[in-house]
Amino acid sequence: MSTPRETETQRTGPLDTGSRPGPADTSGLTPERFGAPKPAGPPPPPAGTGLGATSGTLPRRLPQALLLLSAVLSTAVLFLFGAFSFTGAAALTAVVYMLGIYVLARSTEGPRRAKDRVVTALVTVAFVLAMAPLLSLVWTVVSNGIARFDVAFFTETMAGVVGEGGGAAHAIVGTLVVTGIAALISIPVGVLAAVWLVEYGRGPLKAAITFLVDVMTGIPSIVAGLFAVALFITLTDNPGHRSGIAGAMALAVLMTPVVIRSVEEMLKLVPDELREASYALGVPRWRTITKVVIPTSIGGIAAGITIAVARVIGETAPLLITLGFTVGFNFDATEGRMSTLPVFAYDQFVRRGLPPEAFLDRAWTAALVLILIVMLLNGIGRLVAFLFAPTTGR
Repeated sequence: MSTPRETETQRTGPLDTGSRPGPADTSGLTPERFGAPKPAGPPPPPAGTGLGATSGTLPRRLPQALLLLSAVLSTAVLFLFGAFSFTGAAALTAVVYMLGIYVLARSTEGPRRAKDRVVTALVTVAFVLAMAPLLSLVWTVVSNGIARFDVAFFTETMAGVVGEGGGAAHAIVGTLVVTGIAALISIPVGVLAAVWLVEYGRGPLKAAITFLVDVMTGIPSIVAGLFAVALFITLTDNPGHRSGIAGAMALAVLMTPVVIRSVEEMLKLVPDELREASYALGVPRWRTITKVVIPTSIGGIAAGITIAVARVIGETAPLLITLGFTVGFNFDATEGRMSTLPVFAYDQFVRRGLPPEAFLDRAWTAALVLILIVMLLNGIGRLVAFLFAPTTGR
């Protein structure tokens, strides 16, 4: 009969009293020894997730090569059937490319990645469709207007010109004068109205002003011109009154709601935490607006004002009835007819004489100069936004 000590020795093994004890052996302490279930391994990848047998990747240049091949095949097919056109070739190329990229991506990368590539192609097609009219417009205006884009066009007027020659210096000056007066009227009113709507406006009055701004945004330009004519006829008691200030008033009516709406949306993007932090420091509301809210959103405000100017600088209908047309300079905006670039282009197009090409060239060049002025104003707006933007993070 063995003693308890011998039993323990048989169960645990002999004691090594002549060596230093090493680390305990825990290899046998597994969850299964204590009755716990064995943890399950990672689940197998579901079918069609781009893993497993379809975990490959298309070559980097394959989409571009496939697009080129689709264009070549589409062009060849349309030529074969005698129905070639650039629009048809572009549409057929997009369809062939999306079908091809879907088949290749599904067989190599799985259906999820294939759908992603098709959606990417659709977004790219939508972008191209949106840019195509703009690029076509710019190309048409530049190609037709470059013929008279010379020094004479910017320094001469149409006084005494019946055929070739002449310029639109008087129309350029009139455009800048009328648009500048309209901006001086509408920008302060629009910005202050937007500040009131965001920072102070409450209740039914705010709702009524917002509704009227939305209505004014969509009124036809001819209505603004008729309003300005009626206003100045009443003020001057002259039914035939034509002046630059009347045209500027018509443009201001069109420009003000655009400024209000764009500036209002920019002010709403300023986080309320900035306002609350300023108020917590004891800064009054008016100073918070001028030092925190407006500087934070100055980039968007400048962009909105630029859009508003671009909205009205090309208006023709209200200026036809408020300014009329003249062939020479008129620097007095309070009296007398003036000419602007949109009206000048319209006049050259509808009153074509001999040779008609000279009149068309002047009309196209006026449109080109108008586009360049809008681009210049956009650049100035971006520069102002950069110079007055908050310095934090730059």
